[in-house]
Amino acid sequence: MSGMRPLLRSAPYDALYAGFRWDIPARLNMAAQVCDVWAKAEPGRVAIIDLSGEGSRDVTYGALLAMADGLAHGLVARGVRRGDRVGVLRSQGAWCAAAHIAIWKIGAISIPLFKLFKQDALTSRVGDAGAKVVVTDAEGAAMLEALPEVTALIPEDETLPVGGFATAETGAEEPAVLIYTSGTTGSPKGALHAHRVLTGHLPGVEMSHDFLGQPGDCLWTPADWAWIGGLFDVLMPGLAIGVPVVAARMAKFSPEECGRIIAQGAVRNVFFPPTALRMLKAADARMEGLRSVASGGEPLGAEMLDWGRRAFGVTINEFYGQTECNMVGTSCAALYPPVPGSLGRAVPGHDVAVIDAKGRVTEGEGEIAVRRGSASMMLEYWGRPRETAEKFCGDWLLTGDRGVIEGGHIRFVGREDDVITSAGYRIGPAEIEDCLLTHPAVATVGVVGKPDALRTEIVKAYVVLKAGQVPSEALAGALQAHVKARLAGYSYPREIAFLDALPMTVTGKVIRKELKARAAAEGQA
Repeated sequence: MSGMRPLLRSAPYDALYAGFRWDIPARLNMAAQVCDVWAKAEPGRVAIIDLSGEGSRDVTYGALLAMADGLAHGLVARGVRRGDRVGVLRSQGAWCAAAHIAIWKIGAISIPLFKLFKQDALTSRVGDAGAKVVVTDAEGAAMLEALPEVTALIPEDETLPVGGFATAETGAEEPAVLIYTSGTTGSPKGALHAHRVLTGHLPGVEMSHDFLGQPGDCLWTPADWAWIGGLFDVLMPGLAIGVPVVAARMAKFSPEECGRIIAQGAVRNVFFPPTALRMLKAADARMEGLRSVASGGEPLGAEMLDWGRRAFGVTINEFYGQTECNMVGTSCAALYPPVPGSLGRAVPGHDVAVIDAKGRVTEGEGEIAVRRGSASMMLEYWGRPRETAEKFCGDWLLTGDRGVIEGGHIRFVGREDDVITSAGYRIGPAEIEDCLLTHPAVATVGVVGKPDALRTEIVKAYVVLKAGQVPSEALAGALQAHVKARLAGYSYPREIAFLDALPMTVTGKVIRKELKARAAAEGQA
């Protein structure tokens, strides 16, 4: 068998779900899944269509393997060993893919890092993971200069060794990738995933693209490969199945640039985050030649689905999951009609249910949960045993989302936690609050999401100033710049309100529920 063929075939959903069993060998390495096997069987097969530079460059599996092998030698020369954590700070491009593959070949753990991170955000993640080496480019190396203990490796500037690198024989349960996710309290948590995580994504990815792997299929997403949606919903599944992946990260999203990329790359399958779809709809954009469009993160609604049919000529398939356990539910127009407001049905191999406060499955509203055994489920939160334990209730991983399952379709009701969903990003308010508290004018602060028609939510900060400080538009702008310079460009508060006092509990904690109600009322005013 050449590479990894699709796990599913078109059949009635009930038969697919009932008959599905995970086939995961005890020894498994994702580098072999996405590169080694294909490079041996069909070295001239196109793996990545790289549009990230000038023009277009086809990168074959053979070329990708040579890049990854050379980089693996370079990492080992810098002291990287099995189990070490190595950052990948690169945008979409062949070297980004090769970096993850090289790290896995060593048996080390890759850490996707986002170019929009600022100093504090980078420092917290790299420091928490204990990474000593980061694969990056010139831009990323400049960002890492404030971390003298971290070595920046730029493949383009290296004379990397030529010759094969034997892929480590890792176990399916051995750690492979550490992806940070934002929460409501404390600093971002690292979800540690094993080599089986890619296999766990494949059924959902295939279904969300109406059985990905058809002749002529070609994948692209505007989402950065630093996020689980770009890395494991698009890049790695495409490489594993043998579907070419287009690399073309846009500096700023635009409908016109989307159309150009789709045409130039002969893209047939796209993952559009909901905010991208809203921007395309606002521009009344039209995209031709697509076979499938997938989206995930929040329900799209009937109006968006109707527009999608007119704009793309296909039915948008919605999928559901989170960094800790992804691609567990999806729509699949090839199998069943979508239900507006639904996030799809449980993907074969994943047991998704709604449970009550005692962990019992309920037919009414409750918390959406996934039973242990899902191959895309994380091993643990890195270095956080208490938070890991709190993520589970018996055999169920808790998503923190409220929902109802009606006729097998998962309907999202709302979030139990305070994570802000803005333009497809999950943003933890605690990290922004901590940053604002470092400003000399700020006494206390509460950060919540305010409903927004375009971005789902925007970050809003309610600030109490120190004595002697006077509220002003200039100060609000200075606080926004303070966050922009230290965290990520997308996470700064787009609105700041100055209050005399915040609603607090008797133990001194900000009552975000009251602030969220206030923000929601402002949005309706």
